[in-house]
Amino acid sequence: MTLDPAYLRGTVSAVHSILKHTSCPQNVFFHFIASGPHHGPLAKTLSSVFPSLSFKVYTFDETIAKNLISSSIRQALDNPLNYARSYLSEILSTCVHRVIYLDSDVIVVDDIKKLWKVSLTGSRTIGAPEYCHANFTKYFSDRFWSNPKLSSVFDSKTPCYFNTGVMVIDLERWREGGYTRKIESWMRIQKEERIYELGSLPPFLLVFAGEIEAIDHQWNQHGLGGDNVVSSCRSLHPGPVSLIHWSGKGKPWVRLDDGKACPVDYLWAPYDLHKSQRQYLQYSQDLDIL
Repeated sequence: MTLDPAYLRGTVSAVHSILKHTSCPQNVFFHFIASGPHHGPLAKTLSSVFPSLSFKVYTFDETIAKNLISSSIRQALDNPLNYARSYLSEILSTCVHRVIYLDSDVIVVDDIKKLWKVSLTGSRTIGAPEYCHANFTKYFSDRFWSNPKLSSVFDSKTPCYFNTGVMVIDLERWREGGYTRKIESWMRIQKEERIYELGSLPPFLLVFAGEIEAIDHQWNQHGLGGDNVVSSCRSLHPGPVSLIHWSGKGKPWVRLDDGKACPVDYLWAPYDLHKSQRQYLQYSQDLDIL
């Protein structure tokens, strides 16, 4: 997971939910990625809130991604830390062979061990819930689809949308496939051609769509933050739920504090430690020192 001061409350709640529902919390190790200035205070805060937590905080050099990022439809999507997921194979030690990547706006209400055990068949590098009923064409511009040289990337595939906020990743296969460089290549094309509008998601679709290990949808009930322009209220999809995801503009902690909560936000509230932990005050003081 990434660690961002603006999303710290969500991250802490996500960690809380994982520990609460897993059968073996002592077997869960967290890799957190933060930008340089916030590394120390954020690590201190996590240790204070979760004294027994097994974790490591890594520093992400944002300059690696900054020059490759193009503006998107929402400013928050342009944060370089959003692109850290593309560099996990380089940030984490080579002895880390497999990870679950999670966004900070999720709550896990099932044993995370079940997600960890998902098999990535053949040479597949990523496992994630796929949504093949979605209109895949809308994630790219007319300029992309009208350029055969670009759009031919999908010619031999049946591409489906997947959300990059929940992924099981085989880092060994990622390194072998050189996927970070492939993602960067598409980001350079975007700078020149403007082929999409949605931040860090489209490069993943361009590289991996059609080659994803499909995981049950219960592991990413996403879109609960509304769309990326308007923070609208949405409800859970029918069926079993293992992970709830407030992707989109609206975040539950903001809407709850503003007295404008959506019904689904009350599912997030029990995992919120903000009002019961003095460590957040200490964290704010630490940031003021920087």
